[in-house]
Amino acid sequence: MNFSVLGSLEVTDDKGGQLELGGVKQRAILGYLVLNANKVVPTSRILQAMWDGEPPPTARKMVQNAVSGIRRLLAGHHDLAPALQTRPPGYQLRVATGTIDLFRFRSLVREGREAITAGAAEQGAEQLREALSLWRGRALADLVETGICWSELAAIEDERLSALEDRLDAELACGRHREITPELEVLTATEPLRERLCVQFMLALYRSGRQADALTVYRRTRGALIDGLGLEPGRGLQELHQRILEHDATIQVPVLASH
Repeated sequence: MNFSVLGSLEVTDDKGGQLELGGVKQRAILGYLVLNANKVVPTSRILQAMWDGEPPPTARKMVQNAVSGIRRLLAGHHDLAPALQTRPPGYQLRVATGTIDLFRFRSLVREGREAITAGAAEQGAEQLREALSLWRGRALADLVETGICWSELAAIEDERLSALEDRLDAELACGRHREITPELEVLTATEPLRERLCVQFMLALYRSGRQADALTVYRRTRGALIDGLGLEPGRGLQELHQRILEHDATIQVPVLASH
């Protein structure tokens, strides 16, 4: 049995058949337990996650009914089926983390970062590309559409963006600045306040011989930061801007990556 949360919530059996997960509350509780796989999740946390504000008087019973439904769903598949157990003060979904795309993503990201730290940028970039390919859209996109807005989902999205930025750094180290420029153009438009993406875009443009465009990106990002957050760009972004103005040789294509 495999669980997918990097996109709409999906559960498939070992033959690839997709399971019917029931109504919104049951799907949401299952999704929340999958995000917290192998941890005891207190019932109080589940109630807070499922209801914005004061839960209705029947909330605990609704959670119990949903848990019973999830147990029936899981019990119908005996191929290394995960178990949803009652563990005071709540519930624990015991499952092999390798069957959850989120945990496979995290494992690949960790391996990619270790490779980059060891000086194997090409290998690291490949592993990070594989990790990011597991995403099919926003995490638990179908539940988000129903109004769910968990802090866990924002944290997971930040994990995705951080992995993406690490991959782009590795691509730059491999001399693929021209290849990633179109991707960075889109990313900096959708995430205008993420300074690391701006740094990467400016570097990619500068190394492609587009100094004026790199400086335009800086002005645009500075304006967005001032308008959106009331802040000047951070030191790293300001220093890169100055180095581009000075044609600093240290920001040219790395020697090992140049062709």
